[in-house]
Amino acid sequence: MSNQAQGAPQGNPQKPDQPSPLLDRSDVRVKHATGIGGAISAFVDQVKSGDLGSLPVVVGLIIIWTVFTTLNPVFLSANNLVNLLFDCSTIGVISLGIVCVLMVGEIDLSVGSMSGFASALVGMLWVNNGWPVGLAIVAAIVVGAVVGALYASLLNRLGMPSFVATLAGLLALLGLQLYVLGASGSINLPYGSAMVNLGQIIVLPPVVSYVIALVPGVVMLVLGMRTHQRRRASNLSAPSMSSLLTRCIVVTVLLEIVVAYLNQGRGVPLLFALFLALAVVMDYMLRRTQWGRSMHAIGGNKEAARRAGINVKGIYMSAFVLCSSLAALGGVLSAARLASASQQAGTGDVNLNAIAAAVIGGTSLFGGRGSAYSAVLGIIVIQSIASGLTLLNLSSSLRFMITGAVLAIAVIVDSLARQSRVSHGRA
Repeated sequence: MSNQAQGAPQGNPQKPDQPSPLLDRSDVRVKHATGIGGAISAFVDQVKSGDLGSLPVVVGLIIIWTVFTTLNPVFLSANNLVNLLFDCSTIGVISLGIVCVLMVGEIDLSVGSMSGFASALVGMLWVNNGWPVGLAIVAAIVVGAVVGALYASLLNRLGMPSFVATLAGLLALLGLQLYVLGASGSINLPYGSAMVNLGQIIVLPPVVSYVIALVPGVVMLVLGMRTHQRRRASNLSAPSMSSLLTRCIVVTVLLEIVVAYLNQGRGVPLLFALFLALAVVMDYMLRRTQWGRSMHAIGGNKEAARRAGINVKGIYMSAFVLCSSLAALGGVLSAARLASASQQAGTGDVNLNAIAAAVIGGTSLFGGRGSAYSAVLGIIVIQSIASGLTLLNLSSSLRFMITGAVLAIAVIVDSLARQSRVSHGRA
């Protein structure tokens, strides 16, 4: 567990607008930046202090794409990228849940088995027992939430380490998955159903995708203006409006270019849009709510957070419930992608990729640092490696080795950045 938070905040933590060194780190990073030059200067100072953000993974992604495109130009073709986004979405949803538990300094090793059991449960209830597909999906997610609550209860009441509890859950859920599937070992989902079409075919209409690409920039602008006004009203430093506007324009232009390129192929997958929507909601919860600030605080220093009046056990409960529920949803989406629920679902490298995506994307294994977008970036890196090696007709063994190397580099970068932040703080 990280000790990067040096002390507990004073006062009632239920007032999110009250500045606090534990619950709001923006005060120590924001400077009076004016224009593009000021924004660049502030970014350089931020990197020097060890707050690298998503910079390492973005640089890594550019290198990976450059290498694979040089070796096979098909890699960056519109249709290949569309397929890549389809593949990213299922494990990406699971990785969002991993971000939650890593933020509080814990781990869930059973997300793969949970996703496999959820897919088997949906197949059994929907195909074998004739339940409406929507009700079967809800039932699977509820089961996921119950499993997450069980993990949190074992941690809160018995002090059982999450590593042990979720490892036991991995084995138990795998057994339940095999039991539900029965002797056949697989359940085929109705091809042509809405659920399967979502996982394999449906893309957003071009006009809708262009409109959606405008949303992030607009949201950034609105939230940035509100933050700017609040900080000015409190006599705190705040970024200039020109730098905020520049960032919003850059983000909007880049997203519109990406959407235009994808529309030259099949288009933007609705499945990926769902994944991004979940990431946006979680990012808002982590950065803009008292719950999210509490997650950061507990991951930074659990004892300081407890003394500040934060309900540590309640936050643990919410983190594990969210993680297991998202793992169940990811399993459902995976079944839709494959049009089946089988004994192989959730096994293999699902656990590896879900956890690795969160860490590679920038979520700290030490707790207290991370974002929902780290899962998005991380899973794109992992699937890019898998797609590139497939196009080159290389062995899957290389994918495991390369992904492992990338994961090791990500952890090393995180550890070095953490040391830099500590040294910078002491200076």
